[in-house]
Amino acid sequence: MGKPDTIYLIRHAKAGERRVWTGDDRDRPLSKRGWRQSDAVAKRLAKHGATALYSSGYIRCMQTLEPLGKLIGADVQAEPRLLEYEPFEPVLELLGEVENGAVLCSHGDIIPATIQALQRRGMEIDTPADWGKSSIWVLRRKGSKITKGKVWPAPC
Repeated sequence: MGKPDTIYLIRHAKAGERRVWTGDDRDRPLSKRGWRQSDAVAKRLAKHGATALYSSGYIRCMQTLEPLGKLIGADVQAEPRLLEYEPFEPVLELLGEVENGAVLCSHGDIIPATIQALQRRGMEIDTPADWGKSSIWVLRRKGSKITKGKVWPAPC
């Protein structure tokens, strides 16, 4: 088997406070800090060969990937398996399906559950876990199996 694929799993950037948001939580946008984080994420991942963009349909997740989409000329595709409060098992399937260089953006409940499930299935983790907003998990895949992971801390 050749060189392993790389997939990026991102927690959305900083959004406005959930407790003070009066609208539907799916519509809660990024804060000014969140937009700075998403710009930094975009610059970093564009240099690392990001290809396709998949996101929870929540506005804050879609917005986290918008700057990267502009840099690489790709649309952000809403992916229901990445929605908040959903089970992690469909995310494991998605990780086996996406193309090399794919970037997936999800939430603070889905990412830890997915990483912990991958670890139980034998993935080695090279760094201490970080679940911060806009942190990036760099996952190595051989065939359909995620074999290694590390996390890049949140920018800014």
